[in-house]
Amino acid sequence: MKTNRKFFLIIILAVPITIAAATTSKAPEEQYINLKVLPKNISSKDLQKIMVDDFEDGLGVSCGFCHSADKTTGKFDYASDSKPEKEIARSMMRITLGINKKYFKIKHPEIGDALTVTCNTCHNGIAFPDEH
Repeated sequence: MKTNRKFFLIIILAVPITIAAATTSKAPEEQYINLKVLPKNISSKDLQKIMVDDFEDGLGVSCGFCHSADKTTGKFDYASDSKPEKEIARSMMRITLGINKKYFKIKHPEIGDALTVTCNTCHNGIAFPDEH
């Protein structure tokens, strides 16, 4: 009878732990505000990759080129549209996506994918490439 009690006790203790483990999920991805070209459900990893590979490397710029910083804290307000460079970047992303779709027949091009034409195609690490 003692064996049955131990078994019963183990089952009673194990069930809540199993249920808790099954219902616990990883923390939800951060939701980004004011995305107009990039996917609204983009992961932080994918967003970081785009910002580094396409903008920092492709244009040779840092966050402050497109994003304004709070004057008192110095933290970037990534959702703000106060800098015109941000809307220019959006326009350039749309142009790049359009070129890849129309001329290179990429059905659903997305910034960050292996595209034929990227920021670096024209910029080559320079924020304002020559117009020659």
